[in-house]
Amino acid sequence: MEHMLRLFVFFIPILGLINGTETEQDFTWHLKKIPQIVSGRTFSLDSPKFEAQTKLELNSVCGIECQRKLPVPSLSDLKDLLSYETVFENGTRTLTEVNVLGPALDLAENTTTKRSLRKKRQIYGTDSRFSIYDKRFMTNFPFNTAVKISTGCSGILISPKHVLTAAHCLHNGKDYVKGSKRLRVGLMKTKSRGDGRKRKGAKRSRREVSAAHEDPEVATELRQQSKGGGRKQRRSGRNQGTSDGMPSFQWTRVKSTHIPKGWFKGVSGDIALDYDYAVLELRRPHKRKYMELGISPTIKMMPGSMIHFSGFDNDRSGQLVYRFCSISDESNDLFYQYCDAESGSTGSGVYLRLKEPNKKKWKRKIIAIYSGHQWVDVNGEQQDYNVAVRITPLKYAQICFWIHGNDGNCTQG
Repeated sequence: MEHMLRLFVFFIPILGLINGTETEQDFTWHLKKIPQIVSGRTFSLDSPKFEAQTKLELNSVCGIECQRKLPVPSLSDLKDLLSYETVFENGTRTLTEVNVLGPALDLAENTTTKRSLRKKRQIYGTDSRFSIYDKRFMTNFPFNTAVKISTGCSGILISPKHVLTAAHCLHNGKDYVKGSKRLRVGLMKTKSRGDGRKRKGAKRSRREVSAAHEDPEVATELRQQSKGGGRKQRRSGRNQGTSDGMPSFQWTRVKSTHIPKGWFKGVSGDIALDYDYAVLELRRPHKRKYMELGISPTIKMMPGSMIHFSGFDNDRSGQLVYRFCSISDESNDLFYQYCDAESGSTGSGVYLRLKEPNKKKWKRKIIAIYSGHQWVDVNGEQQDYNVAVRITPLKYAQICFWIHGNDGNCTQG
C-alpha cells in the first residue's frame, strides 16, 4: 500500500511524453510579463435594483466556431471591456474606466476542434465526482480555499480578503441578482456527525486510484480513509448524515464587488462568457491559506491536459465535491470540458499543478473560473459544454489590480 501511494505522489513529475513531444521540463509555470491596468476616471452610478433572477445556465452564447472567428480586440475595445463596476455593501455603485499598457494582445493559439453533438447533461457517463467528507482535509489546503457564495454559487480564496467567482452568480447581464445586495461568503468549518465507523474489506475503485494519480492530497486522503480497513464510498446528498464530518460555514459579509464591463449586455452585444468573472472583497480578512493566480497555459502545456476544481454541488447538499478531468477544447478565452458538475459548483476556481521555475517543487495555481454548464452556438446549433473562463494575461492583470489596488505587484504572473 505505502509503495503504491509513493507512486501516486510522484506520478505527475515522471510523465514523459504527450503526443510524443512534451517532456517534464515543459510542465513549468513560465513567468510572463503582464500588461498594466491603470485606473482612470470613476463615475457614480444609480444604485442597482437587485431584482434579477440567478440563472446558472446561459443560452445562445458565442461557441467554439464563433470564438475562433472573433477578431482581435482593439486597444479601444479592451479599455471599454475591462472598465469595471464596483458595488458596495451600502448599495452604491461606481464605474471605473481603465487604460491598458504593455503587451495587451498576448493571445494563446486557438486550437479548437470539431466535436460531435451531445445531449443535455451535466454528469457525463459515470459520475466521477468525489465528496470530501474528512474534516482533516476539508479545512486544509487546497480544499479549504473553496467557499460558498450566498447566491448559490461557489468561489475560491485568492488573497486574505478576496474571493474569485463567476460574474453571472451576481449579475445576469442587465441587473444584479436578488440577494447580491447583502452578499455573504461562507468559509468552511466542520461539525461532527456520526461515529465515522466504516465496514472492512473493500478495495479501491479504479476511479479512486486515478484520482490519487492526479493529486497527492487525494492520495493522502484515500490512504487515511483506508487505514484500519475502512471503506471509501462516494456519497450523495441522500446519505450525508452518515459522513464523518459535515462542513458548516462561517459567513462573512462582502464589502465590495468588482465585475468587468465586458460582462454587461449592450457592451459586447450579448452575454460574453469571456468576461464571466468577478472579485469579492470581504469586510474582514480571513486567516486561511489561499491559492495564487496563474496564467492559463495551453492544453499542450498541461500534464495530461488535466484540470481540477472543488465546489458545492447542489445535488450533494452539505458536501464539498472535488473532481478532475481532461480539457476537450480551448479557445483564446475559454476551456471546454466535460468535468462532472452540477449547479452550485459554478464559480469554482479551476487549478493546475506545475513546477516552479528553477525549483523541484510543484505548485498549484488558479488558471480558470468554472462558468458552469452552458449552451453555446456551434454551426447554428445549440450544444452543451461545461465551460471555464481562462485567466489570460489581461484578466490576470485586472484581477491582480482589484486585489492590490495598483499595478506595482502585478508585473509578472
